[in-house]
Amino acid sequence: MIHFPDYAPLGDDQKKQLSLSLGSLSPEQLAWVSGFIAGSGNANQVISADAGSTGSVSTASQPITVLYGTESGNSEALASQLVSQAKQKGYRPRLLNMADATLANLGEAERLLVVVSTWGDGEPPESSEAFYNELMEGELALGGVEFSVCALGDTSYDLFCQTGKDIDARLEKLGAKRVVDRVDCDLEFDEAFAAWSHSVWTEFGSGQAVAEPSALQPSQQVVFDKKNPFPAEVIENQLLSSSRSAKETYHIELSLEGSGFDYQPGDVLGVIPRNSDDVVAALLKAGDLDGDTEIEHHVLGKMPLVNALTTEFDITGLSRKVAASWQQICGSEELAELMAPESKEKFKEWSYGRQIIDLLELYPAKTLKPQQLVDILRKLPVRLYSIASSFKAHPGEVHMTVAAVRYNAHDKTRKGVASTFLADDAPIGSKVSVYTHQNKNFRLPDSNDTPIIMVGPGTGIAPFRAFIEERSAAQAQGNSWLFFGDQHYNEDFLYQLEWQEHLKSGALSRIDVAFSRDQPEKVYVQDKLAEHAKDIWQWLQNGAHFYVCGDATYMAKDVNQTLIDIVASQGGMSQEEAEAYVAALKKDKRYQRDVY
Repeated sequence: MIHFPDYAPLGDDQKKQLSLSLGSLSPEQLAWVSGFIAGSGNANQVISADAGSTGSVSTASQPITVLYGTESGNSEALASQLVSQAKQKGYRPRLLNMADATLANLGEAERLLVVVSTWGDGEPPESSEAFYNELMEGELALGGVEFSVCALGDTSYDLFCQTGKDIDARLEKLGAKRVVDRVDCDLEFDEAFAAWSHSVWTEFGSGQAVAEPSALQPSQQVVFDKKNPFPAEVIENQLLSSSRSAKETYHIELSLEGSGFDYQPGDVLGVIPRNSDDVVAALLKAGDLDGDTEIEHHVLGKMPLVNALTTEFDITGLSRKVAASWQQICGSEELAELMAPESKEKFKEWSYGRQIIDLLELYPAKTLKPQQLVDILRKLPVRLYSIASSFKAHPGEVHMTVAAVRYNAHDKTRKGVASTFLADDAPIGSKVSVYTHQNKNFRLPDSNDTPIIMVGPGTGIAPFRAFIEERSAAQAQGNSWLFFGDQHYNEDFLYQLEWQEHLKSGALSRIDVAFSRDQPEKVYVQDKLAEHAKDIWQWLQNGAHFYVCGDATYMAKDVNQTLIDIVASQGGMSQEEAEAYVAALKKDKRYQRDVY
């Protein structure tokens, strides 16, 4: 049976009828019905005034600003939903990306809705950083502004939704009036967002809504997207790295025939993973649980525990939230001490390299019901991979570059969820559920004549394979320079033959490589950048766009500092002037990063 939230705009009888009808469907049938309804365009929908309105004054033509800051695109998608809702309710909405916003925009707003994600360890999204800093440091009187904030984050990080929390507090400090309390959303954000937006429109009022007839006609064509992913057939799964390499890097190709998907270089592919059978079996054993026991899933209804643990829940990621919930079940005093507010650093150190199974084994519960376990788990998150192909070069296909994560920690062999699912459990001919996702913050220049510099060590090479394939297909004239790095030349030179072919054809103008373990002193891509500082500066002076993809913790920070140093030394600038120059490159979208 499906349970509808209290805020759903349905009567009790409607909820009961839908629950009985939909609850009888299988997951596959539910997915088809969802796609059918989405594809129909809701042509018979009639938009009317909200019965929950707090006032009867028409909102027609009244302005409302929807401000968003996004890293992976989720905040932008939710902000677009708010704009559609605002139009239906008769408002005149303005959609504003923090990448393009200024403090003056906030001063002009009367009603302000903010949707913003937190990236990494409490940081604002890459493209929103300049606006965020300006807001935190600037002074502005916002006494006439009514606002509310929807924050997106990931509870596996200590500073959960920190950017949203910071902006919410700052707007209040600048005098704005909070009309609805901030909501902090985890990876599974749909219900929390729906409840928050309902509260917002109830508070603002709906007035006389404006009906906008849909241009779409009813259709039986299924629409594939994040909520209804496409089952893509694996047509290639090849080990790229040598068998002697310390790494396992795979090139994976999927067929998109029949999906309706299209994508641009720089976009990402969402992969719906599943937990491997051995990891599920180990967790069942640790909890002394029977996998055939039925549990209640809040969307899909009743299902066997083993199915839920395989396809629906994150059964490895060990966060403070999960640990705290488990402590309530097991009652361990030792674990309670680890969960104390003053023990955050101690818990972080203890949990490093551990997974949820360690909780069950180290702090077992006297009795454990299957429902208790699934109730503390979060939804199995989608994994996003930079697309490693150009649609022009490979129509009907999408390619990925995937590093299988395997390691040993605390006397146990561990492995990543999605990467080993793709490496081990996605042979040619099998199906992988996927969807494409735009990354508007990582795009080739509008002109094919513009030079580009690409820095992509390891699997960070993926989008640059797409860039060069795209430019090759378009017979672009602009110069292109690739910096690639990994451990060993003979074992880890990903797509080596392809780069050589692109050099011969002229699609790639230049390549510099850094293999860190091939000499006594380690050499990285930032070292190669510094080595060619004069040429880098000349390319920038000629209008080159600068791209970085890969590790955010170390590589991207080191490359960023090296770029600043190059600008300072070659441009005759102070450190502060060089930092401002690089910040201007970002603002002008000439410096773009896809880091993780």
